[in-house]
Amino acid sequence: MACEGILLGMGNPLLDISAVVDEEFLNKYDIKLNNAILAEDKHLPMYDELASKETVEYIAGGATQNSIKVSQWMLQIPGATSYIGCIGKDKFGEEMKKNSTAAGVNVKYYEDESAPTGTCAVCVVGGERSLVANLSAANCYKSEHLKRPEIWSIVEKAKYYYIAGFFLTVSPESIQMVAEHAAAKNKVFMMNLSAPFICEFFREPQEKALPYMDYVFGNETEARTFAKVHGWETDNVEEIALKISQWPKASGTHKRITVITQGADPVVVAEDGKVKLFPVILLPKEKLVDTNGAGDAFVGGFLSQLVQEKPVEDCVRAGCYAANVVIQRSGCTYPPKPEFN
Repeated sequence: MACEGILLGMGNPLLDISAVVDEEFLNKYDIKLNNAILAEDKHLPMYDELASKETVEYIAGGATQNSIKVSQWMLQIPGATSYIGCIGKDKFGEEMKKNSTAAGVNVKYYEDESAPTGTCAVCVVGGERSLVANLSAANCYKSEHLKRPEIWSIVEKAKYYYIAGFFLTVSPESIQMVAEHAAAKNKVFMMNLSAPFICEFFREPQEKALPYMDYVFGNETEARTFAKVHGWETDNVEEIALKISQWPKASGTHKRITVITQGADPVVVAEDGKVKLFPVILLPKEKLVDTNGAGDAFVGGFLSQLVQEKPVEDCVRAGCYAANVVIQRSGCTYPPKPEFN
């Protein structure tokens, strides 16, 4: 049974600044749909331009935080989940704290004095999204915070850990600390490939963490990028998922399971040298509001059943349910209660 503090997430808390834009806007800032990148100088004026749009919305986000909030929503057990990351001491940071606490998550932010709370531009065209993250304070997380007794006790209390690959750009040391603890205590450690650029440019910290991963999540584009980076001459997602699941492990307690989503195509699950495909809940195009947070919500739903020791079929079904709810709304948001059984 899921209990208080069973699931811990660690990542980059970002305030999503979300608005509907057009192709011209994408071209102006040289961004592509269905992609996630880190902001460069050329992107910085974009945040003010988005903020000036009539359709703009501010939603507490960041990949890991989204997944943890969705898990919390699915579980409906106060404080079942915890989350660690870095925010600034500012209005956006306060907003984030309020939002996540209201969602029932036990948030333990490290508050940085020098940098503003991180933001993520969510540019929506025809329901598809492009993400540009300006990490700011999120980039300032230090493992010293994790080592504080009151924070490390949250790590010790948890039995499941989930960290999006984006955190590899911030504090690989913190990731290793949690990964090694999980392996030593036979707990479950999970990460996400998160974005093509993580697989390409943060290969070294990703490979260092991979042996500790009991579950690897990702989408088809990230899986294919991972394969290309490692010289695997295949773009067959099922083959790639299998190869990732067979990557050597630091601890033999749990076998690795790879879970790859493919938008409207079936979810690929690789374990024990076998691949299973699970259909997703199809949604008529007119009901699609935006895909921002769909992958995060899938993971959140999946984890909500995993921490209750449900079989992988139920985990995938819950993931598909949560993603289906989220894509019919703006941002990674959900109604007051889930209707999943």
